[in-house]
Amino acid sequence: MPCFAPLVERSALCNARFLRRTFFCVARQCSGAPRSATEKSAFRQRLDAGPGLEHFMGARPASAAGFSLPAAAAPPPPALHPYAPTTSTGASRPQRFFVETYGCQMNVADSEIVASVLSQSNLEPVTSADDADIVFLNTCSIRENAEQKIWQRLNVLKKKKLERSRKLARAARGGETPDEYPMTVGVLGCMAERLKQRLLDADKLVDIVAGPDAYRDLPRLLARVRDEHSTAINVVLSQDETYADITPLRLDTARKQAYVTIMRGCNNMCSYCIVPFTRGRERSRPLESIVDEVRLLSDEGVKEVTLLGQNVNSYNDTSQGVGSGAVSLSNEGFRTVYRSP
Repeated sequence: MPCFAPLVERSALCNARFLRRTFFCVARQCSGAPRSATEKSAFRQRLDAGPGLEHFMGARPASAAGFSLPAAAAPPPPALHPYAPTTSTGASRPQRFFVETYGCQMNVADSEIVASVLSQSNLEPVTSADDADIVFLNTCSIRENAEQKIWQRLNVLKKKKLERSRKLARAARGGETPDEYPMTVGVLGCMAERLKQRLLDADKLVDIVAGPDAYRDLPRLLARVRDEHSTAINVVLSQDETYADITPLRLDTARKQAYVTIMRGCNNMCSYCIVPFTRGRERSRPLESIVDEVRLLSDEGVKEVTLLGQNVNSYNDTSQGVGSGAVSLSNEGFRTVYRSP
C-alpha cells in the first residue's frame, strides 16, 4: 500500500506558506500605518471630515466639517386598494365570486355577510360556480353526512380548477390574453373551524380556510393566495365579533323573507354538540343595529324577518352596560352560562 505521508506534509506546508503571506498582506493594509507622509496626512483629513458620534446618537446636525449624511428616502405611498384583485392574467374584468351555502339558516345569513365583504373589495357576485373565479363553500359540521357532501363537492371543484389552469396555460403558449383568472376555492364556516389545517393538506383541494369569525379577513386571505401563490387560513374565534356594522348583501331581492342574526355563539357546552367549539362564546348585537337592519329590510319590501342565533334565548345586549340599560330576551330564572370557561 503506497504511503501518502510526504504528499500530506507537502500540502500542509504549502497551505501554511499561503496563509502566512495572506496574513502579512492584510495586516499591512489594515494596520492603519500609511506608507508615506502624504498618505498619512490624507488619511487624517478624511477622519476629521467624517461623521462624529452625534450623527449616530440622535438627530444629526446640518453639517459637520463640510460633511452631511444623505437624506432618507421617502417611503412609497400606500396603495389605495391593497386587497383589490390585479389583472395579472390580462383579464379586463373584476374577479367574480360565488358563495355556496350548506346547513342551517345561520349559514344563509353568514353567506350574505361574506358577499357584502367581498363586494366592498371590488369583487363581483355571480349566481353560479361555473361563472366564478372564486368559489366559497359555507359549510356545516353538525353531522358526518354534511361534511361528506363538502368533500364530494371539493373533488368536483378540483376538476374545474384543473380545467381552468389548462385553459390559461394554452392561452399563454398561444400568446393570447384570456379574460379569466385562476380558480380559487375556499371553505368557510363550521367545517373550516373544526378541521382547520387538515383541509389545506387534503390533496390541494382548498386554497382558503376561514372560520365563522374571520369573514372580515377574506380580502387579505385572497390577496395572499393571489400574490404569494400559497394557501391561507384564519380560524381564530372572537369574543366580540357580531358583524353588526356590515349590511348583508341579499342577492335574491325578489324574496320577501329575510334572516337577521341577533347573536352568535353558545355557552351551554352540551356533551353531544360541537357548536361551542365551532362558533365560539356567546355575544349579542346591539339592539339599535338590529332595528336599523329590520327597518332597511322593510323599506326593501321584505314582509317576514326571522331572528337568528345559536341560542336566541340568551340574547343580551350589553352595549349600554350592565343593569337597567341592558336588553335581554331571557326568561326569569334562565341562566345563560351553564359551565364556566
